Amino acid sequence: MAGNSQRRGATRNPGSKKGASVGTGGHGRKALEGKGPTPKAEDRPYHKAHKAKQRAEREAAKRPAPRGKQTPRNRTSGSDELAIGRNSVLEALRMGIPANVLHVFNRIEADDRVTEIVGLAVEAGIEVREVTKAALDGLAGGSPHQGVALEVPPYEYADPRDLLEATAPVRIVVLDHIQDPRNLGAILRSAGAFGASGVVIPERRAAGVTVAAWKVSAGAAARVPVARATNIARTLEDYKKAGVFAIGLDAGGEVDLHESNLLDGPLAIVVGSEGDGLSRLVSETCDQIVSIPIAATTESLNASVATSIALYEAKRAVS
Repeated sequence: MAGNSQRRGATRNPGSKKGASVGTGGHGRKALEGKGPTPKAEDRPYHKAHKAKQRAEREAAKRPAPRGKQTPRNRTSGSDELAIGRNSVLEALRMGIPANVLHVFNRIEADDRVTEIVGLAVEAGIEVREVTKAALDGLAGGSPHQGVALEVPPYEYADPRDLLEATAPVRIVVLDHIQDPRNLGAILRSAGAFGASGVVIPERRAAGVTVAAWKVSAGAAARVPVARATNIARTLEDYKKAGVFAIGLDAGGEVDLHESNLLDGPLAIVVGSEGDGLSRLVSETCDQIVSIPIAATTESLNASVATSIALYEAKRAVS
């Protein structure tokens, strides 16, 4: 629009030399009123440059904040976590859990586990600090540490919108207040096994990606992105606007899971909490509530088992 106005405002003067042009003397002023400059490509909502800019901003938000500045809200689990005790620390290092510092009692009697712990930490580039027993006691808060403690940094969560950019077909697991970190870890393991795009968890009153969840995930926590949402129902609405269908898992579903007609498209599989199942608002937001047929003698399935079955059925529907 602005470009057309500018062309009308630059007319050729018949009496001038060929190629010379002059202004309108103010006659074209009205045509230009209210018309600003053409927006930059990155500011036009439907331009690919705009989408690239948004993606870059989300990526920048995930990077650790400079020292002394606050970490963006919802991006991390909040504070460093500790794995304590020789077995726990050794298992964490074997699983490749990211860690900042290994604290070792400066007078520890080394055994095979301690030797392997220190060797794995050095190999992974983790700082090894020799500390006093009092320092370790303080870190462990009174829990038995057996002379070792591993400092694990906060997990960096994705933005729920990031999961929409996964390679098709989009398969997102949405957890409606799962409380047990071991269930979360098992779900992450299944998500990795069946090629899910990622997992969404609530910001509050739900298990996060802790050392316990990471260990149960068997390394899948390093490959499957986990996003944290302020409001699960609102996130589902956003996904639906993007063309993703939402199915909720519930024993009293409208249709059996394997008979659902939504499994072969972009899909969000919504799983309720261990005790209460799907919340009312989240259930009402789903496009379809499905159930998994089980024997009458079995009351219900564990949340992570139900998620695994749903992911398998969804994968089978597009293979």
